[in-house]
Amino acid sequence: MNLSFFIARRYLAKQKGVFSSFIIRLSIVATALSVAVMIVTVAILTGFNSAVSEKLYSFMGHVHVVPYDETHSTNLSYSDPIYYDTALVATIGKVPHVAEVLPFVARPVIVQAHGSMEGIVLKGVSKQYHFLPGITITGAPIDYSDTVYAKQVLLSTTTADKLNVNIGDTVQLDLVEGNKTPRIRRVRVCGLYHSGMDEVDRMFAVCDIRLLQRMNNWPADSINGLQVNLDNLQYADTVASFIHYNITQAPLEAYTTTSTYDNIFEWLQLLNSNALVLLAIMAVVCIINMAAVLLILMMDRARMIGLLKVLGMPFGETRNIFLSIAGLIGTVGIAAGSILGLGLCWLQQRFGLIKLDEGNYYMRYVPIKVIWWHVAVIDISTLALCVFCMWLPALYIRKIQPAKVLQFK
Repeated sequence: MNLSFFIARRYLAKQKGVFSSFIIRLSIVATALSVAVMIVTVAILTGFNSAVSEKLYSFMGHVHVVPYDETHSTNLSYSDPIYYDTALVATIGKVPHVAEVLPFVARPVIVQAHGSMEGIVLKGVSKQYHFLPGITITGAPIDYSDTVYAKQVLLSTTTADKLNVNIGDTVQLDLVEGNKTPRIRRVRVCGLYHSGMDEVDRMFAVCDIRLLQRMNNWPADSINGLQVNLDNLQYADTVASFIHYNITQAPLEAYTTTSTYDNIFEWLQLLNSNALVLLAIMAVVCIINMAAVLLILMMDRARMIGLLKVLGMPFGETRNIFLSIAGLIGTVGIAAGSILGLGLCWLQQRFGLIKLDEGNYYMRYVPIKVIWWHVAVIDISTLALCVFCMWLPALYIRKIQPAKVLQFK
């Protein structure tokens, strides 16, 4: 049995002193709070990144293949169509991590109802199109059974509120191009979607791709572009670059949704930076707390250290006693902090206790996403860092002289 660890364990188990017991408990509480804050911070940060990305990618897809546009316009609408190339779609579909390749047509239109009107971008999609988790849908999806085109539209709740319409109501779509006579279609609102992202909700509505092709006087094989959905968003940049440089030819290009909505992802990156600062502060607090406790315990047990020196225990073994004490205190504190942090995360996930302004944060509740290896990294790193940083305070043992600490009873 390791003698240093045995003494450390016995010391903590048989601790009777009021002052020492208080210091040890305080250290455990401080460590637990630091670990809990770090776990909750990382869970919230991961939740924000996941929720915002999921909402945006659910509507826009991960990669777009469209005619070259240096601005990477968010409305995806182009006056001139491109040809739906089945060979190109098949080639893109074989790229690793590509889940599906879907055509779309997007045009700016005016929606009218009850004397009100709103300018939106109408996105025409095929029946294979579907929303990913993260967007709330009420009502029914678009019915593509009509052999001509579905006379239905899926509006956002934001647009529906502005027009004072609901599911089942009829709205008028006006496609205006320069001085030409507007092309008008009357369609029924089959459902409403809600993403919580103002950039999407106030701008887009969804309809049958054949409806926009008919309004544009385009043939059935004319589209605005291809939406590429992936099985893992981490490969978006890689897939977009591969498609752009190895598959598409001018005038087509491929780029990610991230580059189109860079302001949103810059905001998420700012959150990441703030979270890193908070994690660093919590780690420093934890280290300072353990260092202070270790020094206090060494001063409180100076006579024990002097006696061990007289008995011939080497400095390294004596130092390891207090490093073991720090490790045991840290382990208990980290375990308690993990339980507390995960418990708070579960409460937020289950009951949504902390609410947000959806207009500013794109969601109604603070999102939580716990990844097990995040928790493991926090726990292991905190324990390793605490024990490693205790080596410097442990040098105080060298200054303790047995002749001075053992002369008083």
